Amino acid sequence: MRTAQITRRTAETDIMLTLNLDGTGKSTIKTGVGFLDHMLTLFAAHGKFDLEITCKGDTWVDDHHSAEDIGICLGQAFQTALGEKRGITRYGSFLLPMDEALIQTAVDISGRSYLGYGLEIPTGKIGTFDTELVEEFWLAFVRQCPMSLHIRQLAGKNAHHIVEGCFKSVARSLRIAVASDGTDEIPSTKGVL
Repeated sequence: MRTAQITRRTAETDIMLTLNLDGTGKSTIKTGVGFLDHMLTLFAAHGKFDLEITCKGDTWVDDHHSAEDIGICLGQAFQTALGEKRGITRYGSFLLPMDEALIQTAVDISGRSYLGYGLEIPTGKIGTFDTELVEEFWLAFVRQCPMSLHIRQLAGKNAHHIVEGCFKSVARSLRIAVASDGTDEIPSTKGVL
């Protein structure tokens, strides 16, 4: 099974995360950041990833450290669970409508980190969540599981719909990219990813 268990303890956060790439989408998410819990629950469900996360963070400062460090841990979990990346499809993309929002994402699990971030979120906050942390989360993720991840907003004016569409679309793209291609080969002419 393609699974990982990650623990991260710093002066700012204490995180435990488990991931099963070949799951059913069940999750238990307790990050201390309500909106992020909602997004990660959707991410697990749409990716069909089994995901458990607990985080005790310094949210009395703000949500930045928790969001970034959870992104780090999730990226490390994907990197560990994928191993040599044998037999994966490698590429995935998804165009996701979320009411008036339309979000397109594409991923290449290439071994090279790049985030092409194109969301234009019209508010600085969703509830108490700083919307600038969406980019910080995905940047932390791709730095730990090196891949090219492109996120584009083609339409949308409701901040919640835009961000929710992003998390669902990334999950769907990753679900395609990590799926088996029916071989045991590394999907690169270089022989390594």
